[in-house]
Amino acid sequence: MATDHDAAVDAADGGGSIYVSPTYRTAMLTNELKKGSAEFLVLSLLEAEPRHGYELQKMIESRSKGVLTFHVATLYPLLYRMEDRGWIAGRWVEKAGERRRRFYRLTAAGRAVLAAQRHSWREFVTAINRVSGVRYV
Repeated sequence: MATDHDAAVDAADGGGSIYVSPTYRTAMLTNELKKGSAEFLVLSLLEAEPRHGYELQKMIESRSKGVLTFHVATLYPLLYRMEDRGWIAGRWVEKAGERRRRFYRLTAAGRAVLAAQRHSWREFVTAINRVSGVRYV
C-alpha cells in the first residue's frame, strides 16, 4: 500500500524507479541517496552479460535481499531512456516455447558511465566512512 511518503519518494526520484521496502526505510535512505542508483544498478548487472528486464528486476530484489525492488512500470521506461542515451543496446530474442524478450547489453558508452559511477560511489562511501566511522562487515 503506497503512503504519502512513497508518493514523495516517487516524485523526487523522477518517477519512482526504485522502491525501498518500508521495513528498511529509514531517514538514512533519503531520496537524494537513491537518486541515480537505479541506472547504476542496471549498468552493473549488465556488465557481466545481456539480461532482460524481468531478470534485472528479480536480480536487484534478490541481491538486495528484498530491500530494493523495481516497479515494472518504471523499469522499462528507465531501460528505454538508457538505450536512447546509448548506454545499453536492446534486441528482441525469441525462443521456442517462450515469449519474446528484449535483452539488453552494455555498450562502450555504458561501460564508461558505469566506471564513472563506480568511482563516484566509492568516493561517496569513503567520505561517509571517514566521517561516521561506519565500516563494511
